[in-house]
Amino acid sequence: MVSVDKLVPEATRDPSGLRRDVGLIGLMWASVGSIIGSGWLYGAKNAVMVAGPAAIISWVIGAVAIVLLALVHAELGGMFPVAGGTARYPHYAFGGLAGMSFGWFAWLQAATVAPIEVEAMIGYAGHWEFAKGYLHAKDSTLTTSGLIVAIVLMAVFVAVNFLGVKVLAHTNSAATWWKIAVPLATIFIVAVGNFHPGNFTSESFAPFGAKGVLSAISTSGIIFALLGFEQAIQLAGESRNPRRDLPRATLGSVAIGATIYVLLQVVFIAALPHSTFSHGWAKLHFTGFDGPWAGLATLVGLGWLSVVLYLDAVISPAGTGLIYTTATSRVSYGLSRNGYAPKAFEKTDARGVPWFGLILSFVTGVICFLPFPSWQQLVGFITSASVLMYAGAPLAYGVFTEKLPDHDRPYRLPGGKVISPLSFVVANLIIYWATWGILWRLGVAIILGYVLLGGYALYAKYVELPNAPRLDFKAAQWLPVYLIGMGVISWQGGFGGQGHIPLWWDILIIAAFSLGIYYWARAVASHPEEIQRSIDEVVVVDVPTH
Repeated sequence: MVSVDKLVPEATRDPSGLRRDVGLIGLMWASVGSIIGSGWLYGAKNAVMVAGPAAIISWVIGAVAIVLLALVHAELGGMFPVAGGTARYPHYAFGGLAGMSFGWFAWLQAATVAPIEVEAMIGYAGHWEFAKGYLHAKDSTLTTSGLIVAIVLMAVFVAVNFLGVKVLAHTNSAATWWKIAVPLATIFIVAVGNFHPGNFTSESFAPFGAKGVLSAISTSGIIFALLGFEQAIQLAGESRNPRRDLPRATLGSVAIGATIYVLLQVVFIAALPHSTFSHGWAKLHFTGFDGPWAGLATLVGLGWLSVVLYLDAVISPAGTGLIYTTATSRVSYGLSRNGYAPKAFEKTDARGVPWFGLILSFVTGVICFLPFPSWQQLVGFITSASVLMYAGAPLAYGVFTEKLPDHDRPYRLPGGKVISPLSFVVANLIIYWATWGILWRLGVAIILGYVLLGGYALYAKYVELPNAPRLDFKAAQWLPVYLIGMGVISWQGGFGGQGHIPLWWDILIIAAFSLGIYYWARAVASHPEEIQRSIDEVVVVDVPTH
């Protein structure tokens, strides 16, 4: 699950003022608490239906991809120990246009998490009689009554924020232990006496081939579940020994999260009665299917465990949805403070709550239910928006390596000149595998962002507002080509597109295109003095708390 703190666009120019008292365990636990989230509730079921038992391979590939992205972030986090760094690095390297773009990607990612948590709550609530009519039995999409309930739940998240209640706003040690304990206990309890090795091969290990394995990475919640590694990197400025601990915490947290998720996938497959998938993995079905882990627990005679899981699956997503509703309003607040959005987003009430941003987060959440009326459809959008946001880090890394060679680096990534472009390639493959059906919707959202934020930026410059952003088109000339190019490749590709580009050739084309964009971006990036100016000009955002 993606962390919250990285989304809040606040920054500081005084790393020396931070207390360096966070050790390896503190860093690792921060990331683990973010990685182990609501993604485990549906990931195993959705992945096996897309890839068959080969979904295990999908989890491993996803973990490797996340590690590559995480390592690049580890060095950047040490160089610039600022909250919201993921959206700040491209601003430093490529100026205001890139900063506005990646800030918008960050907002998109934040704004869509609360709706997905609402859908997770409704999915598991379907166990109770009063909620059975909220989802269509055929495809688990929201019915009319389910949509109404979803809107009400979004309104509750906003109302709680207006009341100034801070529920589960920060993950503490006890909460993190609980997050880990529930899935680990489920793995052990379900596996005992319910492990059937024949399930892995009886209906073929990889019935949908390589395409199924790759599709599952983006569309089943795998990447969505594994995101959150950078929580440790956000604490880089407070680490006792960032050179030693950042890579260990980053790799360690991903290893812990990936191990738990792989075990969940293995046990889920092995524990299923053969009758539930005898007609093929794509037609997997059993009583309690909308709450897969709780339903499976009931199926194998563990009714008491299913009660725990049903309750946890409603309570935990509610806490996450509440936090991300808060985060979305803070992202829009920060965009406004940095000159990318109207001043209305900075308006706060007596409790310091940015009320305009909260209202917008509610409206956005409701809109998300319309094109993405199910958990699995929405998770592909969030994955793509998240990875698109993360893709800016490898690009910025290449620029800083060349133009800021003497900048202090508490942690220096071995082989960074190879890992950085490779991680950019991997990020774009994850985006591509999300399928064209997801990406065209993401494209519409991106265009809307440029109309809104770009229009405001031009207006701000025209009337000479004091915080009008400097849009450096020359340093970001690669950006429109990158976004349009990814869209065209997806449209023509075999993952929900026209199918004109065969499998494996599409991977080669994505790799070549990504490398072209990577080195083009590095060649036209801001000059060192402009980069330093951008670093110096970052607005210190005092995010309102309540």
